[in-house]
Amino acid sequence: MDSSALDYDLPPELIAQQPAEPRDSSRLLVYDRATGEVRHRRFRELPEELTRGELLVVNDSRVIPARLRTRRPGGGAAEVLLLEQRDEGLWEALARPSARLRAGMRLGPAELVEPLDAGRWLVRLDGEPDGETPLPPYITEPLSDPERYQTVYARDPGSAAAPTAGLHFTPELLARLEVEQMTLHVGLDTFRPLTAPTLEEHRIHGERYAVESDAWERIRSAPRVLAAGTTTVRVLESLARGAPLTGRADLFVTPGFEFRRVDSLLTNFHLPRTTLLALVMAFAGIEETRELYRLAIAERYRFYSFGDAMLLI
Repeated sequence: MDSSALDYDLPPELIAQQPAEPRDSSRLLVYDRATGEVRHRRFRELPEELTRGELLVVNDSRVIPARLRTRRPGGGAAEVLLLEQRDEGLWEALARPSARLRAGMRLGPAELVEPLDAGRWLVRLDGEPDGETPLPPYITEPLSDPERYQTVYARDPGSAAAPTAGLHFTPELLARLEVEQMTLHVGLDTFRPLTAPTLEEHRIHGERYAVESDAWERIRSAPRVLAAGTTTVRVLESLARGAPLTGRADLFVTPGFEFRRVDSLLTNFHLPRTTLLALVMAFAGIEETRELYRLAIAERYRFYSFGDAMLLI
C-alpha cells in the first residue's frame, strides 16, 4: 500500500491546542460499519452507543515528566527526551543538538553513554525523571495543568506520550461502563510520519506491555470488546495471536488485517501518513476512513491529541 494513501489536508486551526473542559464535553463522531450510518454526539453520550454488552479496555500507562531541558558543558542549550527505561538508571532517549553531542558528555542529570540509531542515545539518569510533560510539537500553547495530558485512570509510569483516546473519560462516565485495564508504554515512533514509500517497507518499533492474567481472561471471554485507542488494539490483537501476557508489542496493523478480539474502536483523529491512521483504515476501510476524515473536517471537529474522538462500531 502506497504511503500517500494516508495523506489528507487539515486546516491548521483544527489542531486542538487545549483539551476540552470538562473532559467528556468533547465531540464524538460515531460510524456504524455495518450500515454506514454516521451520528454526531458528545463523548458523555458514549454509553448510549454501547448496547451489546461491550467491555471497554483502556491503557493505564502514565506519561512520565520525560523532557529534560538542560545545557551542554560549554553552556549551549540542550534537551534530553526520555523514551524508555532499559535497565536500572539506563534509558533510551532522544538528545539534541545531535551534531554537538559525544559519549561521556553530561547534560544535567543525564550522562550520554552511547549513540543508538535515528538520533537516539543510551543515557544514564541520576534519580527518577523530573522534567516537563512532553507535549507533541503541534501543541504550541502552554498547558496550565499537566494532569490534563494524563488519563484519569493513569497509574503505571512509563509513556513518552499519552494514550489520547482515553483523555475524554471522567470517573463518572467510567462508572457507567464495564471497564478492564492493560498497560502499554507509548513511545514516539507510532506518532512519527512514515518515510518509506509503502507501508510494507516501514519498520515499527516495539513497545513494552503487560496484561494481568485475570484481566486477559475477562477480555478473552467478553461478548464484545471496545478498545480505547490504537495502543490497546495492538496489545489485544497480539494476545489473540498467542503473544505472552508481558512483552513487547511490535504488531503492525495495516489494511487487510484480520481482527480477532477487537469489535469496536474508540480513537482520536490522527496525523496523516502515520501507523495510527493505517490501523484505523484497517478497521474501518481505507476509503471509508478517508470519507470520515473529510466529514470531520467539514464539520469542524478538533484533531490530534487534545481533539475530538471517533467511535467505530
